[in-house]
Amino acid sequence: MNNLPAIELEQVTKIYQTQPRSGVESVSLSIEKGTINVIAGASGSGKSTLLKLIAGLLTPDSGEIRYLGKRVLGPTEKLIPGHEAMKVVAQDFNLNIYAKVYDNIAGLLSNTDLKGKQRKTLEVMEFLRIDHLAQKRAVDLSGGEQQRVAIARAIITGPEVLLLDEPFSQVDAMFKNELRADIRRMATYLGITVVLVSHDPVDGLSMADKMMIIKDGNLVEEGSPHSLYNRPKELYTATLLTNCNVLSADEARVIGIHTNKDQVVIYPEWIDLAEGGQEWRVKERLFKGFYEEILLEYEGVELRALNTEPGLYKTDSIINSGIRKFREY
Repeated sequence: MNNLPAIELEQVTKIYQTQPRSGVESVSLSIEKGTINVIAGASGSGKSTLLKLIAGLLTPDSGEIRYLGKRVLGPTEKLIPGHEAMKVVAQDFNLNIYAKVYDNIAGLLSNTDLKGKQRKTLEVMEFLRIDHLAQKRAVDLSGGEQQRVAIARAIITGPEVLLLDEPFSQVDAMFKNELRADIRRMATYLGITVVLVSHDPVDGLSMADKMMIIKDGNLVEEGSPHSLYNRPKELYTATLLTNCNVLSADEARVIGIHTNKDQVVIYPEWIDLAEGGQEWRVKERLFKGFYEEILLEYEGVELRALNTEPGLYKTDSIINSGIRKFREY
């Protein structure tokens, strides 16, 4: 039993008969216990549908979902939908917005042991760094604070699996890293298996043990963030995870790349500035802090490159640039 994956999907299909058709089709995947797993894809790719299927909130049209080797029952087979070992944090948080934070969380526990209830509630709040918000109403919190309260409500009953639907969509950029760190701590210290869906590739690249790439309801690729970023098998994966340059075969030939494939991908960091090659014109500069993104143009072909010395190149200046690496698709 200990060697079984926490979650398994075998040829799972759930199609909504709408135009255009949506859902997921013939998805098979395996998720290990205690890991962080990110399902990434563009909006409408089927990510949330997949999350609901895993949780037992939707019944698949075909295929089977298993938790620790046992089939997950759908809502057509249970009076109360959802698997007992799993908790879902939806995008709307599902909070009692006019109740205090403490009451939102403590309300999930029974009153048979009031001291134990208070102790556990405070422990969870402290773990997620929201203990100072205990007496505030949920309606008065920021999106990031409400997200933490929703997660606290989910984990206070001791679930084995935490399912998060776009957990960073309402979180300010400056708080995203903190929330990612909190989720990582939950998986490490509480042993919770985490599955989250996101349209932002940074979420997966920065925190996932495993990423699953969904396109039009199909699982197109899966693996570690490192392998998917550096060796994507699919063009869709490369464009989803990176701000890469995609050139047609004809455009590639203009800059000296000869290929028998349809397209060529060049990551911005694969372009060596002032390292020989063609004479490119600096068409645009975008300041990003410690680096800047510059748009280069050569005989009608444009490439985005990274410059780690902001201000070194001026707009319309000419620089010799070489391409260190590229991928063909």
